[in-house]
Amino acid sequence: MNKMETHVVVIYPHPDDESFGAAGTITGFREQGVPVTYLCGTLGEMGRNMGTPPFANRETLPDIRNEELVNACNTLDIDLRQLGYRDKTIEFEDKQDVAKTLKRHLEELNPSLVVTHYPEYAIHPDHNALGAAAVEAVRLMDPETRPVVWAQAISNDYTKDLGEPDINNDITAHFERKMDAILAHQSQAKGVMTQFSESPSLSDDIFEAAKERLGMEEFYVWHFSE
Repeated sequence: MNKMETHVVVIYPHPDDESFGAAGTITGFREQGVPVTYLCGTLGEMGRNMGTPPFANRETLPDIRNEELVNACNTLDIDLRQLGYRDKTIEFEDKQDVAKTLKRHLEELNPSLVVTHYPEYAIHPDHNALGAAAVEAVRLMDPETRPVVWAQAISNDYTKDLGEPDINNDITAHFERKMDAILAHQSQAKGVMTQFSESPSLSDDIFEAAKERLGMEEFYVWHFSE
């Protein structure tokens, strides 16, 4: 993050993608005074995690995840815009229609940097689809003024195809804020975090294991052919 950005727009499909994926990078930008806006695709209402132990059900989960998303964005001190797509269906939306919607937001916000998922290397179909639409939205913009795109790959062994990431942000100095943002997503956090350690509770051991797993945020700079 050597170049001073003027505005950063983060585009991910689910509540908690911003926290697990880029909260440390976002915190670094906010400490520089750079505005950050999160365009969140869905409410993650089809997610399987209902809290550990469960405190949500299929009917209440959308409202709970919406509240968690707002809390996480407040923790990160970023603006939130919700795109209103349905969870697990973005892959079935017309990519050009989604791209045009994103383009309207980007032209209004005029960011210098867009952060999104790397299409086809982001595991979840919603990740891949919204990442592809985000890249297309930027491609449709005037090449003279279009923002830089940082694309985050999270599939297994992505470096075999893509090589080493261009951006490697060691965010351990911001890890406490990242954890606060992750834990704001109460319905999702414990179920995910306990996968990092054999401990069944959110102990110091899990925090250290999470720091080892999540302490580096990596991105590729997307290169447009036109």
